[in-house]
This record gives sequence, structure tokens and C-alpha cells, in this order.
Amino acid sequence: MQKTILYHSKDLNSVKDATNLNSKMGSLNLKSEIVNQQSKITMTYEGVLKKMQTEFGNPIQYYLVFEDSFLNINQLLNKNLEISFVGFQCLNCGKKKKIFRQGFCYDCFYSSAAVGDWIMKPELSTAHLGIQDRDLAYEEKVQLQPHIVYLALSSEVKVGVTRKTQMPTRWIDQGATQAISIVEVPNRYLAGITEVALKNYYADKTNWRKMLTNNVEQIDLVAERLKVENLIPTEVQEYFYSQKNDLYEMHYPVLEYPTKVASLSLDKSPHFQGKLTGIKGQYLLFEDGTVFNVRGSEGYVVTINV
Repeated sequence: MQKTILYHSKDLNSVKDATNLNSKMGSLNLKSEIVNQQSKITMTYEGVLKKMQTEFGNPIQYYLVFEDSFLNINQLLNKNLEISFVGFQCLNCGKKKKIFRQGFCYDCFYSSAAVGDWIMKPELSTAHLGIQDRDLAYEEKVQLQPHIVYLALSSEVKVGVTRKTQMPTRWIDQGATQAISIVEVPNRYLAGITEVALKNYYADKTNWRKMLTNNVEQIDLVAERLKVENLIPTEVQEYFYSQKNDLYEMHYPVLEYPTKVASLSLDKSPHFQGKLTGIKGQYLLFEDGTVFNVRGSEGYVVTINV
């Protein structure tokens, strides 16, 4: 804030002194205006963290969406960010309770249909049989729709499952540089048993350290897809993609990849400040090698100073 200083005539010895002082004050005011113009305006955002929303492009666009505001994270590259932990808010019940997993408090995690076991293990899906896990109506809505089994390159070749409507969002969230569909099936169960069969030959998890340091294997996914035709279950053979050319390539807004990474935990370090140098998957990458998993911190209330 610019301060205004009042000078009284009794403090001046002569008209000449007054003239000299006015000249000096004019020079000071000019310098003050220049400093004010050059000073940075700090914007503060506060809200409950949810996974970053993305827009497919070159590069991919990232957004942090709060209740009454949003941030285009790409525009913050090469700028200093200050992240401070404020509290918790369950994404399901909205209560200010400690987050247990996936943005949910303990009670909601073990009761909500949105985090049933079949989410992480699609082969446990039972809606196609009319069998309820926690909420049959919800499970039918999610499970009984087209699903894709895919191969992706995020560190090494991995196999995964996603709803067709989540392409390519799912691959972006994982930090994959390339991805290709293997089969498109009518429900989550068939996708799940296909993934289980292929896990004998491919990883089903991303090595996040390799992904964030861009240590990615160079594999021809189109050729790799042809190898799996005889490895998938009989029930899904008819859904195999053999000729379709649907290779996706993802380009991330990263100025420089770190050589080593250290994960930021808001539980252990509730206040962090650093220069943003990249965004990949659901991670923010900082100049000092710190990486922050936004999705892994869902349900945490934070303030972000830009």
C-alpha cells in the first residue's frame, strides 16, 4: 500500500526549501508509481480439491474448479504458487470430516455406491446379473454401458479399463503419452475379466515416478495390440479391435521434467510454495522436484495464492 506523508509549512525554512522539497517529492511519487505498476497482484483461491478437469489438445489444458471460481493451471506455468491446507470436506456428505480415501470420509467410503469394490476391480461387477452391491440403480447406470479395455504408455505398457465416455480423460489422468483400445464391450464385468486375463502379461498400475520424470518405454502400441488377441477371454473375442486405427497421443504442458521427484503431502507439509514447471496426469510439477497429486488430495480444503 502506498503511504501519503503530509508536510506542514512550519517545517520549511524558506520558499526555496519548499521548491526543492516539491521537486524531490515529485521524483519520489514517480518512482512510487513505477514500483506500484511493476508489483505483482496476488490472487487467492479457496475451495475443496477435486481432480483437475482437462481438455484434450496440444498441449492438454488443465483446470482446477472450485465452487465459485476456477483456474486455468496452464496459465500459471513458470509462476510461483502457494498452497496451504485449511481443512477437510467429504465429497459425498459434505461434512468437515477427515478424508479416508478417494475424497470420502470413513463412513461414506464404506457405504456409498460410488466407491464400491467393483470400481477398482471391474471383474467384481454384478449389475448385469441384477445383483446389488450397494445401490443397484446406480450400479446399473454405471456398469451397464460400453467399456473399453486399453493399452497405455505412461511408464511401461499397462492394461486398464474405462467407460467409453471417459476417453481420453482416463488416459490423461494417468499421464499416458499414448493409448489404444483393445476391445469395446457392453458392460463393466466383461471389461474386468479381460483386464484380469491381460494382467498376466502387462502391468495394471502406472509407475508414477517414471511417468513424472518422463522415463517412458518406447513401444509400438498398434503392434502390441495384435499380440493380445489370443490372450483375451473367449467371451470377448468378438469385440476385439483388430484393424481400427485409434491410437491417441497426449502432449502435456511441461516446461522441464525433473530428474528426481518427491511427493507433497498436505498432512505432513500443510504449507508449500514453489514455481510451477509442469502438469502431467493429475500432478503439479515444481521446479525443486516436488510433485503434488491433486486427485490424491481430493476432499482437502486449500487456499492457493497465485
